[in-house]
Parts: sequence; structure tokens; C-alpha cells
Amino acid sequence: MTTPARQPDKMSEGCPFHQPADATSQATMTSPTGCPVSRDAAAFDPFGASYQLDPAEALRWSREQEPVFFSPKLGYWVVSRYDEVKAVFRDNLTFSPAIALEKLTPAPPEAVKILESYGFAMRRTMVNEDEPDHMERRRLLMDAFLPENLEKHEAWVRELVRSYMDHFIDKGRADLVEEMFREIPMTVALRFLGVPSEDAKELRKFSVAHTLNTWGRPSPEQQLKIAEDVGQFWQTAQAILDRMRDEPTGEGWMYDSIRMHHQHPDVVPESYLRSMMMAILVAAHETTAFATTNAFRILLSNRASWNDICENPTLIPSAIEECLRAAGSVVAWRRIATEDADVGGVSIPKGGKLLLVQASANRDPRHFENPDEFDIYRHNSAEHFTFGYGAHQCMGKNIARMEMRIILDEFVRRLPHIHLVEDQAFEYLPNTSFRGPTSLWVEWDPEQNPERRNRGVLESPTHFHIGAPIKEDIVRRVVVAEVAREAEEVVRVDLIDPYGRELPDWSPGSHIELVSGEWRRYYSLCGKRNDRHRLSIAILREPSGRGGSLHFHETIKPGDVLHIAGPKNHFHLDETAERYTLIAGGIGITPILTMADQLKALGKPYTLHYCGAGRRTMAFLERVERDHSEALTVHASDEGCRLDISTTLSRVAEGEQVYCCGPERMLEALEVLAQNWPEGTLHVEHFSARSNILDPDKEHAFEAVLTDSNVTLQVGNDQTLLEALTAFGVDVPSDCCEGLCGTCEVAVAEGEIDHRDLVLSRAERSAGDRMMACCSRAKGDRLVLAL
Repeated sequence: MTTPARQPDKMSEGCPFHQPADATSQATMTSPTGCPVSRDAAAFDPFGASYQLDPAEALRWSREQEPVFFSPKLGYWVVSRYDEVKAVFRDNLTFSPAIALEKLTPAPPEAVKILESYGFAMRRTMVNEDEPDHMERRRLLMDAFLPENLEKHEAWVRELVRSYMDHFIDKGRADLVEEMFREIPMTVALRFLGVPSEDAKELRKFSVAHTLNTWGRPSPEQQLKIAEDVGQFWQTAQAILDRMRDEPTGEGWMYDSIRMHHQHPDVVPESYLRSMMMAILVAAHETTAFATTNAFRILLSNRASWNDICENPTLIPSAIEECLRAAGSVVAWRRIATEDADVGGVSIPKGGKLLLVQASANRDPRHFENPDEFDIYRHNSAEHFTFGYGAHQCMGKNIARMEMRIILDEFVRRLPHIHLVEDQAFEYLPNTSFRGPTSLWVEWDPEQNPERRNRGVLESPTHFHIGAPIKEDIVRRVVVAEVAREAEEVVRVDLIDPYGRELPDWSPGSHIELVSGEWRRYYSLCGKRNDRHRLSIAILREPSGRGGSLHFHETIKPGDVLHIAGPKNHFHLDETAERYTLIAGGIGITPILTMADQLKALGKPYTLHYCGAGRRTMAFLERVERDHSEALTVHASDEGCRLDISTTLSRVAEGEQVYCCGPERMLEALEVLAQNWPEGTLHVEHFSARSNILDPDKEHAFEAVLTDSNVTLQVGNDQTLLEALTAFGVDVPSDCCEGLCGTCEVAVAEGEIDHRDLVLSRAERSAGDRMMACCSRAKGDRLVLAL
């Protein structure tokens, strides 16, 4: 959240950097607010080798110690963590995009004269304009980018990819950048825009110059050459635009823009057309070319992931999102503060320039578990910032996704045996914001090409949904290693990788979604975290349930192949509290046990209350008594030892945390009691959701106004808010779709909410400033959302 901030009265106030006692190691520089600059911040150089090689790794120290800092070498405030980057992106009034295309390295007078000689007149574009102009234009020009209007491009993009592959598929060795990754995005961009393909060669050469000119640090001599190329780029783009304006009946986005210019000249003026003609070519070409190259490099460097995709191409959408998270082409973007503000507790003065390093935010462990691991099964990869966020999120994100998915699909079918040439050097264009190697050499044995034996590999290509990945497709294959009885009606199921590989690490409170045919059910992980080759869950047989537990109890046996989604964690353990009370009711012991294990390992004080109908029904009781006897109280109803919640928790103090997983009546009693506790003390996890099936006869339609996007959507009586947002192309993260996990939370600015989730507390519901899009609705006819 970003809020106006006053300047600190003293240098020490509002300053995240605390000078060490040793005077010899104190910082000697100060930021524009007078705050001392730390040594790491003073040393930070975005044009240095470490940042150019791996921006996220170069800023690891920042994510851990100083997530917002002033860089004297750059003259910018650098923002490195996920939440802070998201907050700045969302608030495009306080943090204007006006400097997004400003040259990082000022041009010498000679370069300015060269640009003037070409009539260079770059003005505002979709990328760097403020509200309300930005959204007014965006609404008029958005239709071509909507998912339903992009589907018509899929067939010819695939044919284009195949034609390029045909040129080198029998060679056995190729530089994929030179052969196709540089070519295809430009060709797709030109066709989408309606630009004749014969202009591609010149435009491709000039777009590289534009990248270096805007986000690089060229020498004065280099600036003169770059100015010539940028000037020619501008001149060429304008000549193309003039030809298109002479024949305004053509098809393509630029033709749409020209027609909108004639209909709404005040909203889409000629200067805007001329600037966009140049800017969108760079945006559509360079970013996708780099992203595709990065994706292939990281996938071919993680052979197990590549092999999994070859075996199951439906994983391609999630694999592409993980590539964009782990090695995206858009490294950083820029904003300027329009007033004094606060970002992550750091005071930013009016006029302060910010470098938002998306590559660093994409590796923030506060948002992505195990962020340094490359995992194509990661459930929330699509929450990366490579496409930006908020009102200025990349309009062409779904075109880029479509291109990358089709290219990867063709390769895993036609060249599954491809591999990287060993010991090749990777070079990058030196700049702050766009990243991708200038070449990518691969090799393969043409005799092993599948189509030499079976031309059927070219038939029935994978059809991909336009937009973010479908979460149901992101599943990992596992094998049942053991099924063991843990209590009456409870079995433990141990799962391993079919190839003996390590499974993902997970944190206390995590769960997986177990998939078998049409059955999908959530189960908490309850094994030992130090065993990376095995995941353990416990399943309670519930005869009166929805049938999932019965299916798994009756059918699962060792050797069975199943699928899982996750691990995921919506029940995080805060490890910074002073003391803890853990309460488990029945099968709710599964997440609570892992929390107890972790607190014991950390040496934290805790008490554990385990409640059940009787010891025979209480899973893992022997292990709980063995490992946590000093902290444990067993409450077995058949022994007359029921938990008195009011008495047990009569004195919950500041700094204490209470975690509970159990039946609804237990959680409801705790929520009533927690009204008198400090905010944020109680944390609960529910066994299951209430019925979330919409009955259109009992619902009413309502209007959802998206303030950040300046768009109004209609939510029908037969659809959820989440479904309406997704259909429009708004990427709202989601997981359970049952109101249990909190993933799909959206901020509400106005309107009365009909809360139907099991996530928010009473106080949070009363505040009326957030809701779960998957299940909650409007009580009235209108909600205003901060989206």
C-alpha cells in the first residue's frame, strides 16, 4: 500500500539503514531525503557484471536487508521486493509512468541534433502516459488484444513456426536466435499491426538501437551511431504509417488505431499514432524474442522439466509462466513520484525516480516458495511481474504467451532430443530493463527426428487456451509408495516421484491437491520436511462427504500413478512470534503437527492441544506424544477430557499466535473469542467449504467497476466475479475457487459485499475493503474494485 508521507524531521527517522557502531564502516553518502546510503546501495551498479548476468541474484542482498534503497550511481530509488513493486505499479497516480521511456543516459548535443535532423518527435505512448488519457485511449484500442479476438491468429502463427523450423530441422545444429527467435516475434508483430513484412529487416535492426538508446549506457561516441539508427527507425516507422493512412481500410491494430483517430481525434491524436508506431514495434518484438530465448535456455538447462513437457505438452502454459518468472525478458521498469510518498516504510520525495526490478520481485520468497528453484508445476507462477501489473500491464501479454506456447509445442514434438551446445558464452545487450542472450546454440541428431519415422507428430497439435494457464492442467505425476493405517478410518499415503527425483520443498501448513481421474481433493502435508523424496498426506474416510475420501480409501494402493497440484500454503506459520498455542481437532492434526515440528526445531515456546472423539480415531497420536509430549495435552472425548476453549485461551497476550485446524464449531468458537484478542492473533484452516454452487434463480446480476483500469464489467447471476474478470482478460490469481484459500482476494473501494468465504475475519468483513472474487458477491447492484 502506498500512502503520502511527510519528510522525516531527523535523518534517522524513516531511514531503513542503521549505521554501524564502527565509525570507519559508516556510510558517507546520503539519499535525497538525507538518509545515509548503505555500502551495498552505494556499490549497486545496474550496468555492472553481476546485474547484467543475473539481476535477481545481484539484488538478493536488497530483498533480504534493504528492499527500497537509493542508488547514487543511478540516481534512482530501487525497489526489489514483490509487495512493494506491486504497490507502486498499482498506484499510477502517485507513481507516474511518465519516465518509462526517458533516456537513462542523457544524449550529448551532437546526438540531439542528429535526432532533430530526422524529425524525431517521440511523445506519449500507452507505456508512459498518465491518467485519465491512458485509460481513455486504452479502452478504445483494446479490442484486438482480448482473448476471443486473438484466437484467429493461432493457426497462422503455428504455420509460421513450422516454416522456420523446416529450414534447419535437418541440419543438426543451429543458433535459434538467428534462425527464428528474432524473426518470428517481428513477423507476428507486423502482421498483427498490419505492417507489410518487407519492412521487417530495417525495423528489426533499428529496434535494438532504441533499446540501447533508452535503457542503456552508451558512450558519447556510441550515442552518435545510436542516434542515427533511432532517427532512421523513426523515419521508417513514419513512412510506413503514412502509407497505411493513405489506405486506411487494411486489417491490423495500427489500422484500427488510424480509424479511431478519425472517429476520436482528441483521444487518439496524430502525435499518438506516430509515437505508438515506433514504440509498439519494440514492445512486441524485443520482449518476446528475448523471453523465448530465455525460456529455451532455462528449460534445456533443466532437462527433467524439458522431458516432462515432451511427455505432456499440456504443461506448456505453466512452463512458460515459470520461465517468465524465473528468467523473464522485462527486468525492470520505471516510475516517478508525483508527491511525497512512502514505499515499504521508506520516504520517497516528490520527483524521486524509481526503478522497479521485476526480476527481483519474481524471486521474492515472501511470495514464491522456493523461488530459486525452477518448477514448471509451481501453482502461482502466473503472478510474476514480467508483464507488469495494474492499469499499465502489457496489453500484448496474451500474444506473447500464444507465440511462446506454440513455438515450444512444435519443438517438443519435432525436436524433443535437442540440447544446448556445451560451454557456449552468452552475451546480453547492456541495459537495465530488457534481457535475453544474443545467441542460443543447440544441437541434435537429425536421424533421431521423430517425423522421419512418423509424420503423425505434425498432426493434432496442442490447442492452448488464450490467457493465463488453466490451474487444473498444472499437475505433477507421482507414484504411491506406501499406504498405511494411522487411526480408525485414517490412512497415510506416501507419494514419490516416478523417476526418483526430489520433490519440492514445502513449509508448515502446506497442502497438495490430490488428483485421480475426476476426483480432486485437498490434503495437508504431514510428513518430515527433511525428506525431499517423499510427500505424506492423511485421508479421513468420510461416508457422508462428497465421495472423494471414499474413492481414495477404496482405490489407492502402492504403485498407483496419481497426480498432485502444489505444494501450496494458505496457512502460513509466522515464525517471529514470542509464543504459540496450537489446536488440532481430529484430522486437523495434519497441518498443526508440521507446525509443532517446526517450532520445536526453532526452540520456540508452544503448547499443543489435540482433540478427538477417542484415541483410536486420532491420527499420528503415537508420533505426537513421542515428539511433543512436553507441550502436549490430549483431549479425548470418550475419556471425558474435552477442551474448554474459553478457559484454555482466557489469557492470550500481545505477541502470542494461535493456530487451529478442526471442525467448524471449534473454529466458530475461536473466532468469537478472538474478537477480544489483538488483531492478527488467530489463524485457522477449514476442512471444507460451504456449498459454492451458484443458483441463478437466487442470485442477481451486478456491476463491477475496475478503477485502476477504468472499465465496467457486468457480472451475471450465473457467474462469479472471478469468472467475469478472467473472461475480460484480467489476471486475478486463484486456487481453490471455494472461498478457502484467500488467493483471489481483490480490494473493494465502494459497495456492500455479500461475503461467502471462510478466509476473512469478522473485523476484516466489517471493514468492507476486500472480498474473495471466487465466491463473494455484491449485496447491491454495484461494486467498485481497485483493479
